[in-house]
Amino acid sequence: MMEWADMSVLTVLQAELASATNQLLATAASLSDADVAAPSLLPGWTRGHVLAHVARNADSHLNLLTWARTGVRTPQYPTFAARSAEIEALSGRPAAEHLADLEDSASRLAAAFHHLPEDAWSATVEGMGPPPHPAWYLLVRRLREVGLHHVDLAAGYGPSDWTEPFVLRELHDCVACWRPAASQVGEVRLLGPGGRVTRTWTGLGAGPAVQGEPADLLAWLTGRSGGEGISVVPLGQSEARGGEGAGLPVPPPWPALPAPADLPATPPEDYP
Repeated sequence: MMEWADMSVLTVLQAELASATNQLLATAASLSDADVAAPSLLPGWTRGHVLAHVARNADSHLNLLTWARTGVRTPQYPTFAARSAEIEALSGRPAAEHLADLEDSASRLAAAFHHLPEDAWSATVEGMGPPPHPAWYLLVRRLREVGLHHVDLAAGYGPSDWTEPFVLRELHDCVACWRPAASQVGEVRLLGPGGRVTRTWTGLGAGPAVQGEPADLLAWLTGRSGGEGISVVPLGQSEARGGEGAGLPVPPPWPALPAPADLPATPPEDYP
């Protein structure tokens, strides 16, 4: 069990995860059997597919925590095909079964995070693809799954409900994992109060700049919106032209990587 979490980002991330999970569980508890069988925002998936995925994702993080704790390589999922088959098999369950599974898997994962030995947080693990990353980053990855898939349920929770820390962290990591060769976007500009540009990410591709408020940018970059709230800044110009969503370039496929490649092994004081 960690003894120094109050000195690092671990306590903050675990508290954020507990809150996000509780919000997701509240949404799941409000769904009827008919609601669960209805389409989600993910093509080809019902809400039941999304709920089954989030529950099994918790178990997959337990596998990686086992790897971190024991040093024995334990894959997140046996294979991509096995992952997909299990989601499909579980997707058609009644709403009450989905809720019970979500509650149980989330509880077991929270306990595993809470009791992880201090040195295991710095152990190297790897998802279904590179790069390897330290185990503390699993908290960030699980928060990503819960936050984005909550939106995918299309059940009253949207990008505007994301917390500011979640949005800013995910924007940071989205751009940190960017693949310029696959991008038609040259810059991403973050707008703050009064429409001021508060942060700019450059060198992302050969295209124009795009700008928007944080949640709008994250929703678009992660495929959770069609570009509402996003404006294009043509090459060689300093201000946006045209209406929101007009002539948007195509960002790289998301997610490009499961984690940035240069994460510190030791849990930092704050992240990002």
